[in-house]
Amino acid sequence: MGRLTRVESQARTRELLLATARRLFLRDGYHATSLEKVAEAAGFSKGAVYSNFGTKDELCRTVIEAVRAEQVQAIMDAFLGEGSGEERLAVFESWAERTIGDPGWTLLEAEFAIHATRRDQGLRAEVASGGRSWAGALRLLLEEEARRRDLVLPLPAAELADALLSLGIGLGLRRAVDPALSPHALTGMIRLLLEASPRSATS
Repeated sequence: MGRLTRVESQARTRELLLATARRLFLRDGYHATSLEKVAEAAGFSKGAVYSNFGTKDELCRTVIEAVRAEQVQAIMDAFLGEGSGEERLAVFESWAERTIGDPGWTLLEAEFAIHATRRDQGLRAEVASGGRSWAGALRLLLEEEARRRDLVLPLPAAELADALLSLGIGLGLRRAVDPALSPHALTGMIRLLLEASPRSATS
Protein backbone atom coordinates (compact mmCIF):
# COMPACT_ATOMS: atom_id res chain seq x y z
CA MET A 1 0.00 0.00 0.00
CA GLY A 2 1.41 3.39 -1.01
CA ARG A 3 2.16 6.21 1.35
CA LEU A 4 -0.81 8.45 2.13
CA THR A 5 -0.84 11.94 0.67
CA ARG A 6 -1.05 14.91 3.02
CA VAL A 7 -4.74 15.37 2.25
CA GLU A 8 -5.44 11.68 2.79
CA SER A 9 -3.49 11.71 6.05
CA GLN A 10 -5.43 14.74 7.30
CA ALA A 11 -8.73 13.10 6.37
CA ARG A 12 -7.69 9.91 8.13
CA THR A 13 -6.71 11.86 11.25
CA ARG A 14 -10.05 13.66 11.29
CA GLU A 15 -11.90 10.37 10.83
CA LEU A 16 -10.07 8.75 13.75
CA LEU A 17 -10.61 11.78 15.98
CA LEU A 18 -14.34 11.80 15.20
CA ALA A 19 -14.68 8.08 15.87
CA THR A 20 -12.84 8.43 19.18
CA ALA A 21 -14.78 11.53 20.20
CA ARG A 22 -18.05 9.80 19.39
CA ARG A 23 -17.17 6.84 21.58
CA LEU A 24 -16.12 9.05 24.51
CA PHE A 25 -18.98 11.55 24.24
CA LEU A 26 -21.57 8.79 24.09
CA ARG A 27 -19.96 6.87 26.92
CA ASP A 28 -18.97 9.68 29.30
CA GLY A 29 -21.04 12.70 28.24
CA TYR A 30 -20.11 16.19 27.11
CA HIS A 31 -18.58 17.70 30.24
CA ALA A 32 -16.55 14.64 31.22
CA THR A 33 -14.95 14.42 27.77
CA SER A 34 -12.08 16.83 27.17
CA LEU A 35 -10.12 17.45 24.01
CA GLU A 36 -7.07 16.11 25.82
CA LYS A 37 -8.86 12.81 26.47
CA VAL A 38 -9.95 12.56 22.85
CA ALA A 39 -6.41 13.24 21.61
CA GLU A 40 -4.85 10.72 23.99
CA ALA A 41 -7.38 7.99 23.23
CA ALA A 42 -6.95 8.53 19.48
CA GLY A 43 -3.16 8.56 19.72
CA PHE A 44 -2.67 12.15 18.59
CA SER A 45 -1.50 15.39 20.11
CA LYS A 46 -3.96 17.96 21.38
CA GLY A 47 -2.79 20.19 18.54
CA ALA A 48 -4.09 17.64 16.05
CA VAL A 49 -7.54 18.00 17.57
CA TYR A 50 -7.42 21.80 17.42
CA SER A 51 -6.24 21.72 13.81
CA ASN A 52 -9.39 19.80 12.88
CA PHE A 53 -11.91 21.19 15.38
CA GLY A 54 -11.51 24.64 16.85
CA THR A 55 -13.36 23.92 20.08
CA LYS A 56 -14.92 21.08 22.05
CA ASP A 57 -18.31 22.52 21.17
CA GLU A 58 -17.52 22.16 17.46
CA LEU A 59 -16.31 18.59 17.94
CA CYS A 60 -19.34 17.56 19.98
CA ARG A 61 -21.74 19.24 17.57
CA THR A 62 -20.13 17.37 14.68
CA VAL A 63 -20.54 14.07 16.52
CA ILE A 64 -24.18 14.79 17.34
CA GLU A 65 -24.92 15.81 13.76
CA ALA A 66 -23.44 12.55 12.49
CA VAL A 67 -25.55 10.48 14.90
CA ARG A 68 -28.66 12.45 14.00
CA ALA A 69 -28.05 11.95 10.29
CA GLU A 70 -27.81 8.19 10.82
CA GLN A 71 -31.02 8.09 12.84
CA VAL A 72 -32.94 10.31 10.41
CA GLN A 73 -31.89 7.96 7.61
CA ALA A 74 -33.04 4.97 9.65
CA ILE A 75 -36.47 6.54 10.16
CA MET A 76 -36.72 7.46 6.49
CA ASP A 77 -35.81 3.91 5.51
CA ALA A 78 -38.59 2.66 7.79
CA PHE A 79 -41.31 4.95 6.43
CA LEU A 80 -40.24 5.05 2.81
CA GLY A 81 -39.66 1.33 2.48
CA GLU A 82 -41.84 -1.17 0.70
CA GLY A 83 -44.69 -3.11 2.25
CA SER A 84 -48.01 -2.17 3.78
CA GLY A 85 -48.53 0.78 6.10
CA GLU A 86 -48.65 -1.57 9.06
CA GLU A 87 -45.40 -3.21 7.97
CA ARG A 88 -43.72 0.17 7.75
CA LEU A 89 -44.96 1.06 11.23
CA ALA A 90 -43.56 -2.24 12.49
CA VAL A 91 -40.13 -1.32 11.10
CA PHE A 92 -40.39 2.08 12.80
CA GLU A 93 -41.44 0.45 16.06
CA SER A 94 -38.38 -1.79 15.91
CA TRP A 95 -36.19 1.30 15.44
CA ALA A 96 -37.91 3.01 18.39
CA GLU A 97 -37.33 -0.01 20.61
CA ARG A 98 -33.61 0.04 19.83
CA THR A 99 -33.06 3.79 19.82
CA ILE A 100 -35.48 5.89 21.87
CA GLY A 101 -33.99 6.33 25.31
CA ASP A 102 -30.53 5.10 24.35
CA PRO A 103 -28.56 6.48 27.33
CA GLY A 104 -25.51 7.59 25.38
CA TRP A 105 -27.23 9.51 22.61
CA THR A 106 -30.22 10.77 24.62
CA LEU A 107 -28.23 12.12 27.54
CA LEU A 108 -25.54 13.63 25.31
CA GLU A 109 -28.19 15.50 23.32
CA ALA A 110 -29.80 16.77 26.53
CA GLU A 111 -26.51 17.72 28.17
CA PHE A 112 -25.26 19.56 25.09
CA ALA A 113 -28.59 21.36 24.61
CA ILE A 114 -28.48 22.64 28.20
CA HIS A 115 -24.85 23.66 27.79
CA ALA A 116 -25.60 25.46 24.51
CA THR A 117 -28.59 27.31 25.96
CA ARG A 118 -26.48 28.64 28.81
CA ARG A 119 -23.34 29.27 26.75
CA ASP A 120 -24.20 31.70 23.96
CA GLN A 121 -26.89 32.57 21.48
CA GLY A 122 -24.94 31.37 18.47
CA LEU A 123 -24.49 27.84 19.80
CA ARG A 124 -28.07 27.80 21.01
CA ALA A 125 -29.25 28.72 17.51
CA GLU A 126 -27.22 25.85 16.03
CA VAL A 127 -28.79 23.36 18.43
CA ALA A 128 -32.25 24.75 17.66
CA SER A 129 -31.54 24.37 13.95
CA GLY A 130 -30.82 20.68 14.52
CA GLY A 131 -34.21 20.27 16.17
CA ARG A 132 -35.91 21.98 13.26
CA SER A 133 -34.18 19.63 10.82
CA TRP A 134 -35.58 16.65 12.77
CA ALA A 135 -39.06 18.16 12.67
CA GLY A 136 -38.69 18.88 8.97
CA ALA A 137 -37.82 15.27 8.23
CA LEU A 138 -40.82 14.06 10.24
CA ARG A 139 -43.07 16.48 8.38
CA LEU A 140 -41.97 15.09 5.03
CA LEU A 141 -42.49 11.52 6.23
CA LEU A 142 -45.98 12.28 7.54
CA GLU A 143 -46.91 13.94 4.27
CA GLU A 144 -45.59 10.96 2.30
CA GLU A 145 -47.40 8.43 4.49
CA ALA A 146 -50.65 10.40 4.14
CA ARG A 147 -50.15 10.49 0.38
CA ARG A 148 -49.55 6.75 0.23
CA ARG A 149 -52.72 6.08 2.21
CA ASP A 150 -54.67 8.81 0.41
CA LEU A 151 -55.46 10.57 3.69
CA VAL A 152 -55.96 14.18 4.77
CA LEU A 153 -54.06 14.88 7.98
CA PRO A 154 -56.22 16.52 10.70
CA LEU A 155 -53.61 19.22 11.35
CA PRO A 156 -50.79 20.70 9.27
CA ALA A 157 -47.97 18.16 8.95
CA ALA A 158 -45.48 20.64 10.45
CA GLU A 159 -47.53 20.95 13.65
CA LEU A 160 -47.98 17.20 13.92
CA ALA A 161 -44.25 16.69 13.38
CA ASP A 162 -43.40 19.12 16.20
CA ALA A 163 -45.82 17.33 18.52
CA LEU A 164 -44.46 13.86 17.69
CA LEU A 165 -40.87 15.05 18.05
CA SER A 166 -41.64 16.53 21.46
CA LEU A 167 -43.30 13.28 22.50
CA GLY A 168 -40.30 11.32 21.29
CA ILE A 169 -37.82 13.54 23.15
CA GLY A 170 -39.79 13.37 26.38
CA LEU A 171 -40.22 9.62 26.07
CA GLY A 172 -36.53 9.25 25.32
CA LEU A 173 -35.46 11.16 28.41
CA ARG A 174 -37.83 9.16 30.62
CA ARG A 175 -36.70 5.88 29.09
CA ALA A 176 -33.03 6.77 29.57
CA VAL A 177 -33.80 7.00 33.29
CA ASP A 178 -36.29 4.13 33.37
CA PRO A 179 -35.46 1.55 30.64
CA ALA A 180 -38.54 -0.47 31.62
CA LEU A 181 -40.74 2.10 29.85
CA SER A 182 -42.00 1.05 26.44
CA PRO A 183 -41.54 3.29 23.39
CA HIS A 184 -44.67 1.83 21.79
CA ALA A 185 -46.73 4.88 22.73
CA LEU A 186 -45.04 6.85 19.96
CA THR A 187 -45.93 4.28 17.32
CA GLY A 188 -49.41 4.07 18.82
CA MET A 189 -49.87 7.82 18.47
CA ILE A 190 -48.81 7.71 14.83
CA ARG A 191 -51.17 4.81 14.18
CA LEU A 192 -54.09 6.61 15.86
CA LEU A 193 -53.31 9.78 13.94
CA LEU A 194 -53.39 7.98 10.62
CA GLU A 195 -56.53 6.00 11.50
CA ALA A 196 -58.31 9.21 12.52
CA SER A 197 -57.43 10.97 9.27
CA PRO A 198 -60.24 11.05 6.71
CA ARG A 199 -59.84 9.85 3.15
CA SER A 200 -58.98 12.41 0.51
CA ALA A 201 -62.01 13.83 -1.28
CA THR A 202 -60.46 12.70 -4.57
CA SER A 203 -60.26 9.04 -3.53
